[in-house]
This record gives sequence, structure tokens and C-alpha cells, in this order.
Amino acid sequence: MAEEQLSFQAEVTRLLDIVAHSLYSEKEVFLRELISNASDACDRLRYAALTQPDLLEDAPDFEIRLIVDQESRTLTVTDNGIGMNRSDLVENLGTIARSGSLDFLSKLGTDQHGDVSLIGQFGVGFYAAFMVADRVEVLSRRAGEPESWRWTSDGKGSFSIGEAAESLPRGTQVVLHLKEDAGDYLEETRLSRVIQTYSDHIGLPIRFGTGADARTLNKASALWTRSRNEITVDQYKEFYHHVSHAFDEPWLTLHWRAEGKLEYTGLLFVPSNKPFDLFDPRRSHRVKLYVRRVFITDEAEGLVPSWLRFLRGVIDSEDLPLNVSREMLQNNPVVTRIRAGLTKRVLGELEKTAADSENADAYRRFWTDFGAVVKEGLYEDSEHRDTLLKIARFRSTRGDQLISLDDYVAEMKEGQEAIYFLSGDDSETLVRSPQLEGFRARGVEVLFLTDPVDEFWVPIVGSYQDKALTSVTRAGVDLAKIATKDSAAGDGASAETTDETPAEGAGIDHLISLFKLTLGDAVKDVRTSVRLTDSAVCLVSDEGDMDIHLERLLKQHRQLSVGPAKRILELNPTHSLIRSLADRANTEGSGDTLADLAWLLLDQARIVEGEPPPDPSAFARRLAEALEKSLI
Repeated sequence: MAEEQLSFQAEVTRLLDIVAHSLYSEKEVFLRELISNASDACDRLRYAALTQPDLLEDAPDFEIRLIVDQESRTLTVTDNGIGMNRSDLVENLGTIARSGSLDFLSKLGTDQHGDVSLIGQFGVGFYAAFMVADRVEVLSRRAGEPESWRWTSDGKGSFSIGEAAESLPRGTQVVLHLKEDAGDYLEETRLSRVIQTYSDHIGLPIRFGTGADARTLNKASALWTRSRNEITVDQYKEFYHHVSHAFDEPWLTLHWRAEGKLEYTGLLFVPSNKPFDLFDPRRSHRVKLYVRRVFITDEAEGLVPSWLRFLRGVIDSEDLPLNVSREMLQNNPVVTRIRAGLTKRVLGELEKTAADSENADAYRRFWTDFGAVVKEGLYEDSEHRDTLLKIARFRSTRGDQLISLDDYVAEMKEGQEAIYFLSGDDSETLVRSPQLEGFRARGVEVLFLTDPVDEFWVPIVGSYQDKALTSVTRAGVDLAKIATKDSAAGDGASAETTDETPAEGAGIDHLISLFKLTLGDAVKDVRTSVRLTDSAVCLVSDEGDMDIHLERLLKQHRQLSVGPAKRILELNPTHSLIRSLADRANTEGSGDTLADLAWLLLDQARIVEGEPPPDPSAFARRLAEALEKSLI
């Protein structure tokens, strides 16, 4: 049949302009599109051969080849898939009227940067070839048919089609006559890098060159598509190294296939070591998104919650279009459903591992590395908050052992009505806090919250199993109902009612009045303490005021828009120093010495909380005078 000159469908001409100038940010993806089409052609023939095995007689093994001709500046992508006849070429490459694609441009509207979700379906991604080629030839023979065909176009409104000059092998050859600025695609190293980036796990070999000496550029194995019982631990490990670019071993491997209304495969890994970018401000994940074994992106926003950003691996969707853009991924319902399934799967495995006593040490290592990130979900993700609270682990006054909230509640003391915690920069400092003295005296465990995110999720969560999460630095802490270790269990005795505790008579009242008068606006109030047993004083936050540690954290990051909140100074009425000061206040009244001691004790409380004295010179002078008087 003689060659014919045909015009592209009007919509195709416009589509070519969109693809070449608007759709892709990097030209190298043209190769991804052509290889994806070649892979699909092989998949279709493989399926057809189930009922027509004779279609494979001439070439039973599928492959894709890249052939370069430096002299003619051509790159040829060949496959031995199902091939195309004349009508296939016209329909697939000359129009976009197949399977509902005709309304593609109407969905784009007048904005060429609009919804391009249909591009890549039904062979439309083929037109990406014109980003690097000023002329494209397609030579093809359909399996089971004798005729060979040639299609050619410069992408400017028309194409020619006719019988090929010679008989061709089964399959398709796409010959790209490269533009002047696309010469790097004639180099094997450049092509190899593109293949390894985008098509490394296409499930058939992609070879460079001709004949038996052709080199395979990809691994030719989509590992995640294989059954779990066919994959060894070492194969999982090597794949983890490939997708994570890390050298550690995976701590946890999750491999599953979702089927039904939504079909996708997940192969995810939890590293055994923290990735270097775990706390990058962008909080982006590194899970690779594939569509039908073709790499799309490793920064698909919305695919993985930011609080699971340590995950590495692959999600391969059967439902997304190949050319889905990053903008589309942000609000794509398919991506949203994949995210929900992925999150549920990961949390389920973590919950199972956390509950297994034999894996306690392994889970402790995981939580030490990634707990600070997982806890971001307590602040951001209300849907999964209950599960996150169950798998959360905390250091406490118990020691180095990590404890769950369930274990904490189960071991609460008689009369204890709250889950107590103390916030700070590290547990080594917190364990020495005077705020803990009254809790230790009663054997009450206190959780240590040392991650910045703790200051934000605790107010949102509020309670666990109807037990309020309460900071020990709050003024409203009530320990009166909890017996001390030295008291008979259940008798309600406490440090406030023992014989060693002086009644709050005129002496202590006079001292408190004197301290209030002396310190003035430097404190919000002065009170006696129920939380101190060994220390003389401490600072606490009033109910409704910002926690001390949160205020310091915001101040360090210059996020505090108002001045620091005034604190309450608590005095330990059982401490010998406070007793002596109370006696002096009762017998001698006010004086410069007591005033200086009031300021010294306030600065001491500030130092214990990690805050420097606001006037170091005054602090040094008062301390020197107090020491001098003690030696006279």
C-alpha cells in the first residue's frame, strides 16, 4: 500500500504542544514513556498468547532494546511485544479518541496547565518523544499478521503511514531523530542512568546494543510484584539498599498487595538507623511511587504521612495514570486511599511488634530512633491517635526502661488520678529536678517528655483512659490523696499531715507575706509546696499559663510574641532553711538580710529550671554577702 499523508486529529496538535512545553519538567522522561509503552505491548502479547500460543513462536522471550546510531543521530527503542497494524497506528498515534479520551482537552479547559490526568493512558505518552526528537519513525508488525508498517511525523500537524519497505520482526521500533540539544541520549552512560532512575524494575530486560553482546541496563525484576514466599531475606535487603541508598539493614519489612476496588502493591522498610535527613524541615518522605512498574516520583506529597517519613520502599499503583503530576497527587483520591491503607498497615505491624515481649529490645531501639517523629502524628493525625498512643513509649523516673501508657496506668498508685509528666531537654537533667521529690516520696512514676513535639501533642490529647496528662510543674498538682512510702497504704497520710510538717502558723505565713512584698512582680505568687521534700524552693506554672519548658523552647526559636509568664515560687515548709527563715521572720520581722535571701532563693529556683538569673551581678553580690555572714 502506498504511503499516505494524514493530518493529526485537531486535538492531537494541541496536545503535542502541551506535552512538549507544559507537561514535563525534565525531558528525560520521554524514555520512561517509550519503555512503559514497550513493556505494556509485551504484557498484552503475553496475555494474548495464553489462548494463542503460536503468537510467540518466533520470539518467546520478551525484551526491550535501545540502539544508538551516532552517524545518523538516532535512538531506537524496540520491543517484541504485540505490535501494531495500520489501524492501530492511526488510532493510537493519530487520535486520542479511544476509551473515553476524546474529552481529554475539554477537561483541560482553556488552561494548558490544567488537569492532565488522562495523558499517558492509551499511548498518549508517546508524544513525549517530540521533546527530544524533531522527527519520529514508528516501524511495527502486529503479532500474527504478515504486514509491516511505517509511521513517521515531525510533530507539526501531520503524519505519514504506509507499508514498510521490508518485513519486520514482531513488535515495534520507535526511531527518534534527535535534536541538536539532545545528543547526550546517544551515550550509553546517560541512557543507563535514566533507565536505572525510572525503569530499573520493569519486569523484562532492557538491553543496550544489538546481538548477543547487548548489555542489560536494568535489573529486569520488579521485586515487589513477586510473592513474599519467593523472595529471600537477602533479596529484600539488597532491594532496601537500592531504594534507600543506605548501608544498614531494614529493621522491619512490609510487603503486601491490596486488591479490590483499589489495587496497589507495597514494599516498605523501616530502617535500623536514622536517615540523615530525618529532621529536615521539609519533612518529606522517600517512598517511591510507581504506576504499573514505572517510576513516577519519590516525593509524592500526600502518599505517606510526614510522621512516617523514615519509611523507605515502593508503592506501585494499578489505578493511577502514568503521567500524574505532583500537583494532582496532592489531592488525588486514589493517593488518599493508598495513604490510608499504607498507614493502617504500618501501624498494625508496629503495634504487633510493640506488644511482643520477645521483641521488646528491638522495639526500644526503633522508638529511640524514630519515636520523636512518630509522635508528630499525635498532634497531626486524630484518626490514628488512639493507635499511636498505644505504641508510644516513654522514659520515666523508673530508669532507662521505656514504658507504655497502658503499663503506666496499670501501675498507678492508690489515690492517683492523673498521668504525671515532666518536660525538658533530656532525661538526665530531668531526673535531678526538685519537682520530682514529692512524687518519689509517694512512689509515683513520672514520665519524661524530652522531644519538642511533646509540648504540642499533650494539650491536644489531654488524657489517656480518662486519666489527665498533668505536668508536675503545674501549681494545681494534688498529691494529698496519695500515701507516702512511709505511710500505711491507704491511710491517706502524706507529707503535709505528718508530725514533721509544721502547722502553717504565723511564722510561715509571715515569711510568705514578706517574700511576696520583697519579690513583687517578679513572681505571680508565693506558696507552700506539697511537692518538695529535699529542696527548699521551686518554680511552678499557674493553671492556664504556659509550661516552663515550652516557654523556654519558644524563646530559643524566637517564637514567643509576648513576655515570659510570671511563675509561682513554692517554699518547702519542712526544709530547715525555710524553717529558720520563718522563725527569723516571726521574731525579727522584715529586713535587708531576709530580702536578699528571698531574691537568692528565687534565683536558685530559676537556675534549677535551667534559667540564668536575670541580674547575675546582683545574684553574685547577694551570694557573697550571705556566705560572708555565715562565717561571722
